[in-house]
Amino acid sequence: MENAYVLELSESKFKDLFICFCGYAQCGPLHGFGPAARPNYLIHYIMDGKGFYQVGEHKYYLGSGEGFLIEPEVLTYYQADKEEPWSYLWVGFSGRYAKEYLEDLGLNSRQLTFRSNQGKELKQLIFQMLKCQDGSITSQYRLQSLLYSFFEVLSRNVVIEENAESMENFYIERAISYIRNHYSSQIKVTDIANHLCVNRSYLYKLFKSSLQMSPQEFLTRFRISRAKELLSVTKLSIENVAYSCGYQNAIVFSKAFKKHIGCIPTVYRLEHCKAIKKNLKENRELLEELKEEDDKML
Repeated sequence: MENAYVLELSESKFKDLFICFCGYAQCGPLHGFGPAARPNYLIHYIMDGKGFYQVGEHKYYLGSGEGFLIEPEVLTYYQADKEEPWSYLWVGFSGRYAKEYLEDLGLNSRQLTFRSNQGKELKQLIFQMLKCQDGSITSQYRLQSLLYSFFEVLSRNVVIEENAESMENFYIERAISYIRNHYSSQIKVTDIANHLCVNRSYLYKLFKSSLQMSPQEFLTRFRISRAKELLSVTKLSIENVAYSCGYQNAIVFSKAFKKHIGCIPTVYRLEHCKAIKKNLKENRELLEELKEEDDKML
């Protein structure tokens, strides 16, 4: 059982970030919701009392001043405490940049809970949202401004109790993603560290502990791996392959390639072409043999 005040919207004119619904509720003892999967993001903030939030096998016990994130299409369950049932506010939202804006707050699939001492201001914003019931264009713009204000308030002093291991994985994933998207440019390890806003020595420790190699070695291996693909499936010149993989010139590229593969790019391409031709010939011969056997059976 819960006493709730709710605003639900059927559609929005905004695309980057927009509100889907919001509300405020005072829950009865052991009142729960789910297990359920939502089609959009949802932030709950606990004003009073306590309860728990469960995602898969992870259960988070939360109280006043804390909040939790529900992600789209993820099965979740949450329940108020028997003795001190919580009251909470919530806002549901979506949009093409919703995930990115949540990352700005430090919230993602690895970090689903937070703390903030801005409860009174967040509650005021939700109650202002609840007043925008008429669906007018003015109300739509008002709701949009209030949603951004909600994010602004959370961004001031949101406290993320980060799990060290999850943060290390987060940095590694971000680093690999950056390398994947920029390896063709002449990026350096310093560029990767700057992108993550960490110092180079910390990035080195992360890679050594997680991948047993340095960031530079990972970057080089990634480039060489991509070069092998280009040499195998394209007719690009060695010079163009080098440029495509982030090397300044063919000489530097050839030295790096030989160091990791054991031969220069031209030899690798020739040997690979021979292997492909041999496989094609063997496959043709096998097909001919199968065809002859079929003809005999007929």
